[in-house]
Amino acid sequence: MLKRALISVSDKAGIVDFSAELVKLGFEIISTGGTKAALEAAGIPTIGIEEVTDFPEMMDGRVKTLHPKIHGGLLGRRDLVSHTEAMKEHQIYPIDLVVVNLYPFKETISREDVTEAEAIENIDIGGPSMLRSAAKNHQFVTVVVDPSDYQVVLEELKESGETTFATRQRFAAKVFRHTAAYDALIASYLTEVVGEAEPEKLTLTYDLKQSLRYGENGHQAAAFYQDALPIAFSIAQAKQLHGKELSYNNIRDADAAIRIAKEYDQPVAVAVKHMNPCGIGTGADVYEAYMNAFEADPVSIFGGIVVVNRPIDLATANEMKKLFLEIIIAPAFEEAAFAELAKKKNLRLMTLDFAVNAKFKSEVVSVLGGLLVQSPDHQVEMPTDWKVVTKRQPTATELATLAFAWKAVKHVKSNAILLANEAGTVGIGAGQMNRVGSVKIAIEQAKENGKLAGAALASDAFFPMSDSVEYAAKNGIQAIIQPGGSIKDQESIDMADEYGVTMIFTDLRHFKH
Repeated sequence: MLKRALISVSDKAGIVDFSAELVKLGFEIISTGGTKAALEAAGIPTIGIEEVTDFPEMMDGRVKTLHPKIHGGLLGRRDLVSHTEAMKEHQIYPIDLVVVNLYPFKETISREDVTEAEAIENIDIGGPSMLRSAAKNHQFVTVVVDPSDYQVVLEELKESGETTFATRQRFAAKVFRHTAAYDALIASYLTEVVGEAEPEKLTLTYDLKQSLRYGENGHQAAAFYQDALPIAFSIAQAKQLHGKELSYNNIRDADAAIRIAKEYDQPVAVAVKHMNPCGIGTGADVYEAYMNAFEADPVSIFGGIVVVNRPIDLATANEMKKLFLEIIIAPAFEEAAFAELAKKKNLRLMTLDFAVNAKFKSEVVSVLGGLLVQSPDHQVEMPTDWKVVTKRQPTATELATLAFAWKAVKHVKSNAILLANEAGTVGIGAGQMNRVGSVKIAIEQAKENGKLAGAALASDAFFPMSDSVEYAAKNGIQAIIQPGGSIKDQESIDMADEYGVTMIFTDLRHFKH
């Protein structure tokens, strides 16, 4: 008996050549719909599904392969007499090879103008059913879901007349990953449609973007997966133009940097080291913004990652090349600027479109035995909603500086204190176990750089007592912004009034673990 292959693909890349080779190897081909038409147009003989099932397609093609003569041919075990006798009795012919890929549900819902009806119509039912049946019976059936595997199948068939069990098992595992990801996208889409905030089951799916040399440390294995529905403004979609491949830590730091840069509309430069900003600068142009970020902490920026939200010109590139940087990300590089920076063979140069809107999705963090899921911290805040709690009102300059600092401090690890002036950050205290410790670090850093005078202070969470206010005031800080909400708020307000400090409460905390 001739071997049979069932072929029904949405992605028709390579399918004609593959099918032609199968025919040469003695396969009969069962096909349907657009695949059948494409094969016959190429002169490849096919058997229609209705010829196998003795049943017509119906309901706009929704019902055609869901039939015992198809699934019996896929699921029947060749080593069980009861199965082979049932197949013989009911005239069910074995199907030895299944080549199926699915309706383009992902591509459909990726369109901005997609309707719910279009999405539903692109949910494949017959395809996943055939794939799962064939994959379950991979002891006897070869199942192919990925066009890149066609050549492997042909090579093994030509060599021995059949595929190896190891290959069939590997392809079966790929099928179940494929259908699981497909179902996960459908579940996610419909969950979003009905507005379910905390579904009883959470199934996430991602696509491998690249293998990494190692993880956080050299002895840790790592890989980079991107969202199955790619997010335009993300490190996963940044285009690398030059330099060696990204590392695990590079990706995490770059992600932190682009999140900060997206906060600002004016020209901004962000330098990040170990997931914390070490300098954020603004200016009239990219050069001034970069220089202000650099001067905020000329020591810590060494070996860091820099992100700017304006194209990089030659003047800026000439300054950047003076020190060792891991990555530079910008919307674009002027030709001369790129040529200058590309002289450093290991420096990664990347572009990212800052004009696209940032799509905020739930944030997921792994813990032993589970996941934590939370909505992103992207609350839109209006300075007009803030409350001045001290006797002295802020000047216009102080208010603008506090607003800048407040956007920045939420990206600093808690306990977080950030000092800023009109040009950008001047001192950052991050990740300390007590808040006054962060205040002291930020102030000492600003002092060392000669930038403490006129600086304003932002605290990501409330001051639990007045010591931080007092220390800041004694060191010349005259403007503070913080959430408020401590039972000792009044003590902090009184301390600020004693030193003539203006202080704003935002009523919104930006704690970042």
